[in-house]
Amino acid sequence: MRNCVSKLNTVLRLLSLACIVSIAVSSPTSAQGLRDKISELFIFGPGQEPLFLAGSGDPNNPAALQAHGRHFVPASAAENASVISFITDALGASVANIPIGSTSGGETFRFEGGVPVRTSTSAGPIFAERAQTLGRGRVLAGISRTSFRFATLRGVDMRNIGLTFTHENVDFEGCDAQFGADCSLYGVPVLENDAIDFQLSMDLDVRVTSIYVTYGVSDRFDFGLVVPIVSADFRGESDAQIRPFGGTTAAHYFAGTTDNPVLSARRESLGSAAGLGDVALRAKVNLRESPRASVAFLVDGRFPTGSRQDLLGSGKFAGRALAIINSRIGDFSPHLNVGYMYHAGTQQNDAVLGTVGFDDRIAERVTLAADLVTELQVGDSKLHLPPPVTYESPFRRTLNPTNIPEIRDDLVNGSFGVKVTPVRNTTIVLNTLFPLNRGGLRANLVYTAGIEYTF
Repeated sequence: MRNCVSKLNTVLRLLSLACIVSIAVSSPTSAQGLRDKISELFIFGPGQEPLFLAGSGDPNNPAALQAHGRHFVPASAAENASVISFITDALGASVANIPIGSTSGGETFRFEGGVPVRTSTSAGPIFAERAQTLGRGRVLAGISRTSFRFATLRGVDMRNIGLTFTHENVDFEGCDAQFGADCSLYGVPVLENDAIDFQLSMDLDVRVTSIYVTYGVSDRFDFGLVVPIVSADFRGESDAQIRPFGGTTAAHYFAGTTDNPVLSARRESLGSAAGLGDVALRAKVNLRESPRASVAFLVDGRFPTGSRQDLLGSGKFAGRALAIINSRIGDFSPHLNVGYMYHAGTQQNDAVLGTVGFDDRIAERVTLAADLVTELQVGDSKLHLPPPVTYESPFRRTLNPTNIPEIRDDLVNGSFGVKVTPVRNTTIVLNTLFPLNRGGLRANLVYTAGIEYTF
């Protein structure tokens, strides 16, 4: 009993240390978060709105010409608002959805007649869960570092995203008479056929330091906490080109005059942030324990403790429930996880979760772990791309607003790693996570390194 109380006090001290570390490394949120840095790629002058054309909207211009300065801003053109929101929300949702590895690895035990009996031989999986719990009174404490750079968005290179912003559909009282045609048709007046072509390049490098503690409340129940410290560096560039449809003078331009317009612009944006991510609490109960088939149930929740504005957290609660089944054939342990992920926010879909793989003690102190990790989207995507734009005048044609495809954001990853136990109770974890499909926002490789101590 005294030993359990001592370990519980140790757990509380570790949790306090995790909170202190998170506060120490968190940088104050600046007036401009990383979300604002992304928006800067669409802003062409200080204090302006996204896609506002300062040349056309110059206060020295006649009022009729000034009005053209606002014909592409998201508040006026819903399609343009959808494209910008899609880019920003995809980045924010994906950083907050960083996978958390297993936090109940190492040796596991149960007590029989007061004597500890080992319930596992390998050090366990890395990005999957196994049914075995730590054992009554046992503690696992660890720290891991995960690093990656987002490389593709639905299969499109993040450094080569193509966007086309379209003119709002202008229709006002007297418009039909002024232009001699039906202004409700897209393309009337003819200046509605002007467009802005964008070439967008973005780099987002993310590093997550996770401090975690798991405590064996009983032989069949353990409880854990994960405190992630997230740092993100963003760099973006945009090249914009106005594509006039025709005429001898321009109504839409970034600078200059109608007779000598500047039709191209370039923007660059840099930013970084660091701080506490979304803290996770988890609990696992072992329902059945045997060498042939062990069964457990796990629930965990991620709480919105990270800054949404700085892309460090989702801003909404997310939770999952998993059924866990694994077996043991000597040192070889196959496992299966099946469950459901719930997202309270409006940016991410719920998902059906499935992980299948194995962990195998290939040497006295080395465990190999491999998994297929899937997250399959439920329902239609909450990240909306605008549909193709159809012009009715002066001839019927269709324009696609982006080269990003309208596909499901299903995630299928492979995981491969090793656990090395150089000394008793201490485990070193090395792992790579790599995409097997191109749904959603993905990195080419996710590297994880960590160290765990069980006592």
